[in-house]
Amino acid sequence: MRLVHRQNGDQSTLASNVETADSFLSQARGLMFRGSVPDDYALVFRFDDADRHSLHMVFVPFDIDALWLVGDEVTKKKRLSAWTGIGFGMADTIVELPAGAADSVEPGDLVEVSE
Repeated sequence: MRLVHRQNGDQSTLASNVETADSFLSQARGLMFRGSVPDDYALVFRFDDADRHSLHMVFVPFDIDALWLVGDEVTKKKRLSAWTGIGFGMADTIVELPAGAADSVEPGDLVEVSE
């Protein structure tokens, strides 16, 4: 799987190593207790409905970029700082990426997981 960014007719790959947090435990753990993630990595959280969802950086020792999506549309982007970062947004999908990986992404852009 890979994570694809679409903006103004252009397409780029944000991550080619995509993991899905699809259980309660994997969603609760997220990136906690990991020392780092590869540059081409993304962790995707999918929820049943679009609602207000949060992320925290407790026990995550590195900065990340977070994207909140409804469908494939980015509703919010935020850089979360190691250990203390927190973010809230409307989403049915949240994507966590290494810091800097989502620099070109803006709210309103499309981001999707493709096979």
